[in-house]
Amino acid sequence: MAASLLRLHFHDCFVKGCDGSILLDSSGTIISEKRSNPNRNSARGFEVVDEIKSALEKECPETVSCADILAIAARDSTVLTGGPSWEVPLGRRDSLDASISGSNYNIPAPNNTFQTILTKFKLKGLDIVDLVALSGSHTIGDSRCTSFRQRLYNQTGNGKADFTLDQFYASQLRTHCPRSGGDQNLFVLDFVSPAKFDNSYYKNLLIKKGLLSSDEILLTQNSVSAGLVKKYAESNELFFEQFAKSMVKMGNITPLTGSRGEIRKICRRVNA
Repeated sequence: MAASLLRLHFHDCFVKGCDGSILLDSSGTIISEKRSNPNRNSARGFEVVDEIKSALEKECPETVSCADILAIAARDSTVLTGGPSWEVPLGRRDSLDASISGSNYNIPAPNNTFQTILTKFKLKGLDIVDLVALSGSHTIGDSRCTSFRQRLYNQTGNGKADFTLDQFYASQLRTHCPRSGGDQNLFVLDFVSPAKFDNSYYKNLLIKKGLLSSDEILLTQNSVSAGLVKKYAESNELFFEQFAKSMVKMGNITPLTGSRGEIRKICRRVNA
């Protein structure tokens, strides 16, 4: 569940800031972000957040926001899988609404161009260093066949596989990710150490074995990001240090503070 909890924080922060909006179910005027393209059939871990929230409400009611829970769970998931720790700034409050359009348009997609992804990061106050470091979260977790199928069969519309993907690796992937069907079949993002938070993600990119197009283009489409990929592939310590800094920065995207928003009692719905 570690990768999924880390991803929830990311998908929360990129939509209206880190405000717990991704946790809201549809009700009344709220259309849940869980229905958006990046989240539908793939965002998970909501039950874990519910359990954490209910335990917290018993201990100290209406004190810890759902947005803060996501930030802490992302850090703890990283630590529990062998990654770095960092101090999580707290005090976020929870949103009173969700934005399905923001979820559809603001979250970087696996087939976006490098420039599109970088622009989505810059709009949130994050730079190219943050982009490369935070992409390293793909050292744990899975991806669905539907997220990288085009690389196996028709990358540029000419019916050919992506030439930046190792061809033997591609043929292995094709066995469980056919041209049609099998959309939800899962594949590890880092085939070397899929459950361990480390820098093998970057080493994989150097040998053309990044699973998603959005992973491999960090090496192939921009010299600055390619330089960072090589640095992090060489030094796990350097990657950990920057990942921690970038996570704090991402967790600080336009939080609700003071009297804005509320502390939800149940993360799935606004207080009555």
